[in-house]
Amino acid sequence: MSFESILNAIKDQAANVAPFGAKLKFQLGDDIILIDGTGDSNIVSQNDEEAACTISTDADTFMQLKNGELNPMMAVMSGKVKIKGDMGLAMKLQSLI
Repeated sequence: MSFESILNAIKDQAANVAPFGAKLKFQLGDDIILIDGTGDSNIVSQNDEEAACTISTDADTFMQLKNGELNPMMAVMSGKVKIKGDMGLAMKLQSLI
């Protein structure tokens, strides 16, 4: 799956969930996806801004998580996913992924 299709899928999902009151950033290799949930709705962009939580992984691992092929806790424990910042915010991601 291309980065554009991942970005569009996150935009679609983010539009269907309530804003979570913070900024969350995915770093997929060199690509950035920022979800700004501080307003009335979640806004998804490719801006590289400061975020309360940054999740770093590669696109393949992200897709495995999204498709339910990889357990999120195992991905973190094995180092395939790195989380920096608010772990509580990271836990709210089930609704987006």
